Amino acid sequence: MTAQAETVAELRHRYRRDLAPGVERFFEPRRVTCPWCSSDRLRERLRTTDLIQHKPGTFVVEECRACGHRFQNPRLTPEGLDFYYRDFYDGLGARTADLIFRSPGSEARHRAVARSVAPFTDPRRWLDVGTGHGHFPKVAKEVFPRTAFDGLDLGEGVETAAREGRIEEAHRGSFTELADGMAGRYDVVSMHHYLEHTPDPRRQLTAARTALRPGGLLLVEVPNPESAYATLLGRWWLPWFQPQHLHLIPSRNLRGAVCELGFTVVTTERGAAHQPVDLAAAVALRMFDLMPRGDAPWHPGPPTALARSLRTAVLAAALPAVAAAYGLDRLVAPVARRAGLSNAYRLVARRD
Repeated sequence: MTAQAETVAELRHRYRRDLAPGVERFFEPRRVTCPWCSSDRLRERLRTTDLIQHKPGTFVVEECRACGHRFQNPRLTPEGLDFYYRDFYDGLGARTADLIFRSPGSEARHRAVARSVAPFTDPRRWLDVGTGHGHFPKVAKEVFPRTAFDGLDLGEGVETAAREGRIEEAHRGSFTELADGMAGRYDVVSMHHYLEHTPDPRRQLTAARTALRPGGLLLVEVPNPESAYATLLGRWWLPWFQPQHLHLIPSRNLRGAVCELGFTVVTTERGAAHQPVDLAAAVALRMFDLMPRGDAPWHPGPPTALARSLRTAVLAAALPAVAAAYGLDRLVAPVARRAGLSNAYRLVARRD
């Protein structure tokens, strides 16, 4: 038995124990009002499963018809978040996540994000919130070689990032709890595809204001729930990213929230934040959903020889289809960036 197989076998016992009482305990009661504007005009926008790890459970995204906010409802509890995040960025999933974040495409996007603040500041100290293993600060250092980059995250990856020199200081824990100890310390606070993962985005923005010095910049990039792709692709649109994405915030809502906190928005970009992967990701998610399940410890047991063969066959069929869809993504990207298809947006705001 390989080391990987031994690890899966050991973890299977833990997952069986966690799943024995059912997954319903991982959810809070459904709320009847919008967490952004408190309106009760809600409608179901999406009902889906975990299309990435295929852990059990059904997840609902609702939309507020008053302000347009989309949010997971019922929302996962802290215990539920721990269950569904486990072995995604760390543990069994650490190697795959690391390969994705180290890829040339990811590094190019990181470089572009860092450059978005260059017209407005030459920062001395920068805090990257939700830094993971610190890949963004490592690349951003190329753009701002004189800047000291720190990282904050709940996971152990932030400590690895400090040990391996990708950040100077590692802050492990909740930003809302640690912010007071960082008051006025930073010239830039960045949240790169982080805010949508948090239970209370407004509290995160308040924490960012605390950590910034007067005149400092807040840099936020999040999925764009108003993208036409969200409707065209339905549950196969990757930025729905259930069960991890708890909030999908329209740009006008985010702009309003930061202005209420005493920020001035200096730029909002949609086209520059677009990542041309929507069609390829949709094809991949659909094809992988058709596959027999792999040897993950949250599945009932190891796949049979027949299931392994079928999985290999579906994968062989999927790869050319995904490649063709990615080519189409790249082809239509210039139009997508201008035609309301942009799957993300980026906001830079100055603390007054």
